[in-house]
Amino acid sequence: MTDTICERDHATDRGKLRRTLSTPLLVFYGLGVTVGAGIFALVGEILGSAGSQAPLAFLVAGLIAGLTGISYMALVAQFPRAGGEAVYVRQGIGIAAGRIAGLGVVVTGVISSAVVSLAFAGYVTTLIDLPERMTAIAIVIVLCTVAWWGVRESVILAAVVTVLEVGTLIVVVAFGFQHVKLDNLAPAFNPFADGAMGPVLAGAGIAFFAFIGFEDIANMAEETINPRRTAPRAIAWTLGVTLIAYVALALIAAALPNRGEIVSSSAPMTVIFSEVSGLNSAPIATIASFAMVNGILVQIVMASRVLYGMAVDGQLPKLLASVDLRHKTPARAIILVGIGIVVLTAFFPLVTLAKATSVITLTVFTLVNLALVRLSVTNPNLRRKRWMINGAVGAIASSALGLQQVIDLL
Repeated sequence: MTDTICERDHATDRGKLRRTLSTPLLVFYGLGVTVGAGIFALVGEILGSAGSQAPLAFLVAGLIAGLTGISYMALVAQFPRAGGEAVYVRQGIGIAAGRIAGLGVVVTGVISSAVVSLAFAGYVTTLIDLPERMTAIAIVIVLCTVAWWGVRESVILAAVVTVLEVGTLIVVVAFGFQHVKLDNLAPAFNPFADGAMGPVLAGAGIAFFAFIGFEDIANMAEETINPRRTAPRAIAWTLGVTLIAYVALALIAAALPNRGEIVSSSAPMTVIFSEVSGLNSAPIATIASFAMVNGILVQIVMASRVLYGMAVDGQLPKLLASVDLRHKTPARAIILVGIGIVVLTAFFPLVTLAKATSVITLTVFTLVNLALVRLSVTNPNLRRKRWMINGAVGAIASSALGLQQVIDLL
């Protein structure tokens, strides 16, 4: 009944989102939100936590993300809707849990966007004498305008920046792979090389930040051409590319002699690049700032689609289900997301909140995996033993890593 109502609502006065995203654009979108400020800033912290086993920490985090990624692939193929997590959890567990999941995704997107906008402003104000918070607010307003103008324009802009980001990782890996020796591989992937698994798990908890973003692909389903086929492929490509790039980068970072400088630097990628290439690292720092802008834009697009999808489903006020008739974008939802980011940027300290984003995300991942477990019993199209097993293992892994994150915060 709900699906019928939603289809009717889409076809009436609220308008419809425009299907313009192909597989390549959707992959660029996924990579744009996943490969960004996280990896450029976090590789040093993960190296400091896990040491020579930093590659294993990335691998563990990637496998945990991958389990949930498979769940998303199954669910988006069955429910190709803009609400993403809210839709899946509502279908599998219930309305209340679906609302929690959807709002958790939105809160994560808003908080992380505020954090990244402040980080971007901090970089800009080292080059130009501008008020930091006003600069952060200005970039949010500009990017909200881009998101309102059109999803194709937003994703094309994100794709251009993504090419720079991924290209930077490829250049660093190409220069640095000569430093990786066969003797380094065994200890890098041995969980007990230093006598304990604790540092690896701690590093994996940090590394998980760098994988967050692939799930945003599911929320673009109503603007994707043939979403039942395109969205799962885009999720798989995004996770595969990021996992390979991150593990390769970690192998190089762990093999370099100046590990202490990488760990202590607030811009570890520039240190790695200078070490492996002997070239000026200024271009890397500039691309890192673009990565931050990219992260804000894709989070605005994602969060607004979740609000829109939840409103269409009747979980939020119907006014958020409105689509701009000219640009075919959820304008009211974009405005609400923008206001939330601006308020946090202007008034709130965000360090602790930023750390809490992974806890919220892992909670949502746990709910999505549990929804797949339930749907593997109740939904004929998902009644497969492999979906039940994957959902159960994914829920256990996500909740365990989330619990560790909570303990670290306390």
